[in-house]
Amino acid sequence: MQEKERPYHHGDLKRVIIETALDMLREERGWQFTLREVARRAGVSHAAPYKHFPDKGALLTELALLGFAQMRQELAAAIETAPQNEVRRVFFAMADAYVRFGAANPALYRLMFSADAGKIHDLYLSEIPMATFGLLLAILERGQQQGVLRQRPVQGQAAACWAQVHGFTLLSIDGLLLPEKVGDNAFEAALTTLLEGLEG
Repeated sequence: MQEKERPYHHGDLKRVIIETALDMLREERGWQFTLREVARRAGVSHAAPYKHFPDKGALLTELALLGFAQMRQELAAAIETAPQNEVRRVFFAMADAYVRFGAANPALYRLMFSADAGKIHDLYLSEIPMATFGLLLAILERGQQQGVLRQRPVQGQAAACWAQVHGFTLLSIDGLLLPEKVGDNAFEAALTTLLEGLEG
């Protein structure tokens, strides 16, 4: 039996496709679905997604960019809650928000860092991911200006921070941060160790 097409306002087709794909991403915890399956789930014709996305990779790129935009919004909100003159607390707030975002959106987070989301360099160097990374750079630059952090190339410091928090996020998603192995306060201990290496 043919599924009835979902009504949508003119110009809303792209939104319908994206929202449907995000739902499927969350429910299936992966992106093995096809554009045809997305169209069927959305209640539109099989050809409809191709009006906005030439292939599945283009849709996945769009989803990844939305993930970075959402992450940036949540990180920025967390940063605002911390005392701006205390770099350590600002960093902890941002790192905690980062891990919580990944844990709450495991499939989307994995997609954001997957080669399936499109040309990796084009994606990561585009405006939204760079703006997200810029939040970390700004904190480190402020720490150096305040004399709290060592005067080192800020991008190198950012790479160290990102690598640790990203790895911690993946371990958290996979349920591998077992107290028997890493203790009860592994996240705080790891960040403290990281910051002690950055502080002057």
